[in-house]
Amino acid sequence: MRILLVDPGRTALKIVTRLLEAGDHEVRGFTDEMEALDYLGRDSEVDALLTSVELGRMSGLELCWQARIVTGDRRPLYIIVMSSNYERGHLIEALDSGADDFIGKPPVVEELYARLRAASRVVGMQRDLIRLASTDPLTGSLNRRAFFRLAGEACERAATGPLPLAAVMMDIDHFKKINDVYGHDVGDLVLRGVAEQAQKVDGSVFGRLGGEEFAMMLEGRNAQQGLVVADGLRVLMTQLSFPSSKGDVSLTCSFGVTEYHPGDAIDLMLKRADVALYEAKTGGRNRVIVSEDLDAVERPGGIIRGGSRSGDIEAAAE
Repeated sequence: MRILLVDPGRTALKIVTRLLEAGDHEVRGFTDEMEALDYLGRDSEVDALLTSVELGRMSGLELCWQARIVTGDRRPLYIIVMSSNYERGHLIEALDSGADDFIGKPPVVEELYARLRAASRVVGMQRDLIRLASTDPLTGSLNRRAFFRLAGEACERAATGPLPLAAVMMDIDHFKKINDVYGHDVGDLVLRGVAEQAQKVDGSVFGRLGGEEFAMMLEGRNAQQGLVVADGLRVLMTQLSFPSSKGDVSLTCSFGVTEYHPGDAIDLMLKRADVALYEAKTGGRNRVIVSEDLDAVERPGGIIRGGSRSGDIEAAAE
């Protein structure tokens, strides 16, 4: 495991580091608890925090609370508190402060290793639960809940930062027909294949919203750059082929693109992209529409720029 070790004493830090490394653990050691917290926020691969109760600017129990805030509910972190005071009151206080376990200081080697083996089992199970709670089981992409959470955070960053943000809505054309003619097993192959290709886009947040509809957030890219990404995917999807008992199955996809405007929430952004997607579907499919204030202008290659549609979003016909 990768362990974040915090102890104000350099000698104690070296001794415990050697014990942990002898047990084949990666150690990131700190004498300053604030530096340790900063590192914890940047390294999502930290599995465990091993901290002394006696620190400098805050206590080890306060560090437990702060570490829980930093990691939140999206990544596992097993916390073990070390103290030379093994009184029951200290043990209870540590557990109430967010610690998972308590060990004496200096730690007994075999006891430390045993507790870390238990920590590894717990962290492994927690990682599996987090993955299952955030992943679409068929395609392996983010599920709707996880996508909206991460996309919402991207909107918040766009509101306070200098970088643009594009949103892309994507839909498989005539998917119902694929299911009806070739069977749902082939339909599942198509969904997995389309998602696999879309997930290869660097720097994207990609998720399945339901059925054959997907969405993608592109931080650092505006609508025109999002258009380039979407059209690259559009072309790529036309090259896919899936085997079936009735012959190979090919497909096309339609896309709607928009970008962040001041005051946007994620729902509003995706609504604009969905309106653009509707126009792509009703305008012939296998194309990209960018939602802007300009009139829609069709270009060669299936791209339409500047499309927008007011009013309620309707379900596009298959």
